[in-house]
Formats: sequence, structure tokens, C-alpha cells
Amino acid sequence: MESVIYIVLTGVLIGVLISAPMGPIGMLVIQRTLNKGRAAAFFTGVGASLSDLVYCLLTGLGLSFVTDFIESNQNVLQIIGSLVLIIYGIYLFRNNPSRSLKTPAEPANTYWRDFATGFLFTFSNPLILFFIIGLFARFSFLDTNYRFYHYILAYISIIVGAIGWWFLITFFVNKVRAHFNVRSMWLVNRTIAVILLVMATVGFALGIKELLHL
Repeated sequence: MESVIYIVLTGVLIGVLISAPMGPIGMLVIQRTLNKGRAAAFFTGVGASLSDLVYCLLTGLGLSFVTDFIESNQNVLQIIGSLVLIIYGIYLFRNNPSRSLKTPAEPANTYWRDFATGFLFTFSNPLILFFIIGLFARFSFLDTNYRFYHYILAYISIIVGAIGWWFLITFFVNKVRAHFNVRSMWLVNRTIAVILLVMATVGFALGIKELLHL
């Protein structure tokens, strides 16, 4: 039961962390919330979430081919994953999301088209794989002792966390649309960056500690 709770909580957290950084897709969702309404923006976020899930599945399948390596090098993987998160956290802290903002001339379209653009926009950035690998390694997310239903639950939890994030973002932006300032996304970025840096630093320290005990 504890493993199931851990899978659900960690999966939701990973889904949120993958979606939360306000990069180009985040700016597009905000832009559509303000210009086209919450529904169009939410479907864009759902498309991005599905793309993230595809990359999570690719990561999980890739890691499953090297289970022996993972079991014998868990501490090293945790250290490497933590370093990836530290680098990404520093980048995120220093990044200005407003530079990603563009004003596209979008014709009226359907929610399916919003969904498709969100998916393709996110899928066109395969570098997210490195971030996902870092998160999976940091949380030891896909244990080799898990059964198939654990894996199904894990991926469902990830997409629930990702979609939940876009639901909250579109709800918030829609509520404050009259007072919203895109530059305030700096605060979101820096808050997320600090959280990532704290988690990554703790993971790095624990990995070094366990490695030295070997």
C-alpha cells in the first residue's frame, strides 16, 4: 500500500514539475487563455501533457532495457539525475519567460486544433527527455520490482499531475485576466527553480553519502 501511495504522489509531482516551467508552451497556454478563452488554452495544455506522457513512456521503456545497470548504479544515477536538475534549475531561475512570448495571428479554430498544436509544440522539444530522466532517477520512480499495474498507475499519475497543472493555470489566469502581467511569470519560474534546486541538492547529498558507504 505504501508503494502505491508513493507511486501516485510522486507521479503527480513529476507531472506537475514537467509541465510547470513557464517556457514557450506555458506562454502559449497563457496567451490563449487571455485571447481565446480558458477552454482553448486548457486543450492546448492537455495536448502538451500527452506529449510529456509519450516522452515519459519512452524514458521508462529505455530504462527498462538497462535494469541491471540501474540496480547496481542507483546511487550514481541519483547523483547524475540531481546534477541535471541543478543545471536545469539554475537555467530556469535565470530564464526570462517573457522572451518566449509572441503574438501569433491565429484564425478561429477547433479545440482539436488547440490540442494538436499543444502536442506538437511540446513534442518538438526532445530535450525534455533529459529532464524526465533526471526526475525519474532522482525519485527512483520506476522500481524494477514493480508489477505491470504499478507502471500503469505511475503513468496515469503523471498525466493527472500534468493536466491538473494546466487546469489550475488556466483557471488562475482566467480569474485575474484583467490584472495579469506576463512578467509575473518570473516569480513562478524562480519559485519552481528553487524547489528543483532544493530537491536536487538533497538528492545529490544523499547519493554521495550512500556511495561513500559502499
